[in-house]
Amino acid sequence: MRLPALHYNTYAMTQPRFAIAILAAGKGTRLKSKLPKVLHRIGGQPLLGHVIAAAGAVVPASDIFCIIGYEAERVRAEIAPLGTRFVEQREQRGTGHALMQCREALADYGHVLVLSGDVPLIRPETISELRDFHMARSAAMTILTAEPENPFGYGRMVRRVANGQVTDEVEAIVEQKQLSAEQERIAEINSGIYAFRVVDLFARIDRLSTDNPHGEYYLTEIASILERDGRPVVAKRAGEAAEVLGVNTRRELAMLDSLLRQRKTAELMDNGVTIYKPETVVIDAAVTVGADTVIEPFVQLLGATSVGADCRICSYSVLENTVVGDSVHIRYGTLADRATVGEEAILGPYARLREGSQIGPQAHIGNFVETKKIQLGRGAKANHLTYLGDAEIGERTNIGAGTITCNYDGVNKNRTVIGANAFIGSDSTLVAPVTVGDGAYVAAGSCITRDLPADSLGITRPELQVKEGWATRRRAKMEEEKRQRERQKQEEQSKGNQQQ
Repeated sequence: MRLPALHYNTYAMTQPRFAIAILAAGKGTRLKSKLPKVLHRIGGQPLLGHVIAAAGAVVPASDIFCIIGYEAERVRAEIAPLGTRFVEQREQRGTGHALMQCREALADYGHVLVLSGDVPLIRPETISELRDFHMARSAAMTILTAEPENPFGYGRMVRRVANGQVTDEVEAIVEQKQLSAEQERIAEINSGIYAFRVVDLFARIDRLSTDNPHGEYYLTEIASILERDGRPVVAKRAGEAAEVLGVNTRRELAMLDSLLRQRKTAELMDNGVTIYKPETVVIDAAVTVGADTVIEPFVQLLGATSVGADCRICSYSVLENTVVGDSVHIRYGTLADRATVGEEAILGPYARLREGSQIGPQAHIGNFVETKKIQLGRGAKANHLTYLGDAEIGERTNIGAGTITCNYDGVNKNRTVIGANAFIGSDSTLVAPVTVGDGAYVAAGSCITRDLPADSLGITRPELQVKEGWATRRRAKMEEEKRQRERQKQEEQSKGNQQQ
């Protein structure tokens, strides 16, 4: 997971300190999983990772507080590399209770924006707009709202009307069960995302009640407390309703994964990438692709994969955490994991690049070739049915079909070094550790067990023996043996008939 480029510097120099608190303590019972809810993944990242990435484009990571509870250490271990801070909610008693745990952490901040760790589609722009709106209105509390197609089950926003005009001020948040017939027609819902003036929040948070079916403290009640105290509570609509969708079930997890990937493919196409049948590809959120690259149907680009410009990635190829240079052609069914591919290289079809494979510019890795921890030089080729592991191969060297670097002796992995402009004949085995010098040749079918000097020939084939007429004699012998077996079978059948 990687945080995007940060855009908060100008704001930070001119405004009070602004923190972001992310509610991430829940178990997610309806997911029916041992894994904490916020660590379930969509788009190649945990739910919480997406929220942190959006928040990290608005404030520094050190101003982001993840409120963790269920499997706290597991969440902390996964998220700690992102540089956020943590507040533990040892007993989970609602959203209000979660913020109660943050008094000390937020003491030096003027404002806090509260996000949910299971709302992964929230955009940095929406967070920034909510912050700016909150500050411009000098609000004690600002509520992010949305208008989904079906608002049933959500708390509805009742805005104050002044001089016949609906205002930004909130009159009430009415839960589904308490809605009047007129209020049921309200489409605007409470998203559960808020901004607070810290002093107003903590001056009143102890007045929250547990008088509800779950006996928990809810942040929504703060709105009515502030209203009664005459403090301004306002509402700001999100640009897209999907941004505030949360995850409670596996179906919702799949739905948000689909929405996130649709957003990703749309973003890439808007930036000059051609994607045929985008509904069939799987592209993770952190993936980058250069302009004029073509992605065919059923391609998967996973993790932190980066693809350059002017590439072509053919159907059924899967790249994970792989860096691909410009003008690379990846043919059908190629697999790459933690590999690096130089510009103008050609891979596949059906090649497999394992961890640590470094394929040089203009190099070729062909059909049914497997590589692992190799450095393949510029213009080098391994086009057919080959395994290259723990090897360094020089520029313009040709590796023939069926070649194997024997890198494992049963205890240790050993390295093969092949120089530039070398030629390794088909069906050769190179028993590491071994070095083949620049310009050397290995004859087809050879087993190389010691170093070859530059420009030498290594050959271990036994001398060919030719026996004239051997095949004719062999066939005659086989025919005679067949006739003998048939005569023996007939004699045995005849004896059996006589005995009957």
